[in-house]
Amino acid sequence: MKTIRARITALYALALGGTIIASALVLLIERRQTAIDDLDKRANTIAELGARIVGQAGASDEEQRIFTDTTLRFDTTIVDPQFNRRFNALLDVLPEYVIITDSTRVIFSSVPVRSLDSASYRELTEEALRIGNPRFASTSRLALANDVILFSRPHDVHRESGLRRVIAGVSMQPLDVAMGQVLQVVLVAGPLILLLSVAAAWAIGGRFVHLERMVDDVEAITDGRSLHRRIPLDQDDDEISRLGANLNAMLSRLEGSFASLRRFTADASHELKTPLTVLRADIERAMSLPVATTEQLVALEEALAETTRMANLVESLLTLARADEGRFDLHREHVPLEPLVRDVAETANILGEAYGLRVQVTTVEPITVLGDPARLRQLFLNLVENAVKYSPKGGVVEIALTVQLEQAHFSVTDHGIGIAGTDLPFIFERFWRVDRARTRGEHAGSGLGLAICQWIAQAHGGSITVSSRLGRGSTFVVVIPAA
Repeated sequence: MKTIRARITALYALALGGTIIASALVLLIERRQTAIDDLDKRANTIAELGARIVGQAGASDEEQRIFTDTTLRFDTTIVDPQFNRRFNALLDVLPEYVIITDSTRVIFSSVPVRSLDSASYRELTEEALRIGNPRFASTSRLALANDVILFSRPHDVHRESGLRRVIAGVSMQPLDVAMGQVLQVVLVAGPLILLLSVAAAWAIGGRFVHLERMVDDVEAITDGRSLHRRIPLDQDDDEISRLGANLNAMLSRLEGSFASLRRFTADASHELKTPLTVLRADIERAMSLPVATTEQLVALEEALAETTRMANLVESLLTLARADEGRFDLHREHVPLEPLVRDVAETANILGEAYGLRVQVTTVEPITVLGDPARLRQLFLNLVENAVKYSPKGGVVEIALTVQLEQAHFSVTDHGIGIAGTDLPFIFERFWRVDRARTRGEHAGSGLGLAICQWIAQAHGGSITVSSRLGRGSTFVVVIPAA
């Protein structure tokens, strides 16, 4: 996740989801235990009611008989010498599973018990006898084929004929129903609550977390020309607002430093331009005097060359300083690039004759851009001059002008010494030059030409890129949007 807002929302969703799951588990456990307690109370209530009926049952000699359960598929006799017909009818009214035992056998079973299949009946009665026998550890549940039975504790009834134990069992299906209801509520309400909470967290994060906007504002301040911009701040005195205030203070200091540097460069260039012009005029006048010796002429010629180079350097510095301060206005007009490129190619051919180079125009497609024709010519000619300087004698420099996606692509390709990959990221920086051993000393530049080219391209809304391989040449491409 790329934004803090998204991370905060995701963490909130995880925390809330964990809380919902934990709460659901606690609710399920509590609801299950409550349901079990209710079933246990129900079973004990039924057993207690059965014990009261057994305690009130009278003995009638004429009604004493042995009841045989004819519904079972095996011989099981229910012996009831104590209960008359009326109390048996009362016991049959009891709900759920009711079993009455003496010390060794079952003497009564309710209708639901007698309705079981033979295997379930035997398993249920054996378990009831085991629970009623104090010599064995009692249990409270029994899993049958189609149901789970929760037994009550045995309720003892002391009669003259012996001890009777009444045991009631209730089905645990209501527990499953209750758990299913709780689970259904959790599965429906949990995701809905989570979704609404995440949406609320996202909205709150967008209201109070302003780091995304702050990052966008800082990214917009890409260079020294945009240091006047500031990060908008809220009135809140929180950490983010203090961070924005500190960034604004830092930008103010940087803006002051860059402004001082630009003023120094502009003032120094302006102050150097006049004495260099005067010095150049004096040297040219001294060279025109007839009394000068050959040695003097050579010295004056060298001084004139250095003075010219220094004047060009000062002029380049002054151009960049004015561009940095935004005081260099471009005279924009509709410029057809086709004739401009052909004119640059003719000039480049003249420059290349001294090295036996040929400047070849491979492709020229008609396109018009909105820009300053003088600066565009300076841009193209600087790139071609660089290609000529770094190409081997007898080589070819290729120029092309193509149209792609309503943009003019001007490319200059040479087959010279190339540029090392470690130098490519820095070649548009001011005063940066590659290894001087690969540069012709008589044509060594000041390191400002490509910086000026980049400024001209960006001032026209375009860009300049380079691709190169050491020993195989370089290709510079200028992209300028069409008018």
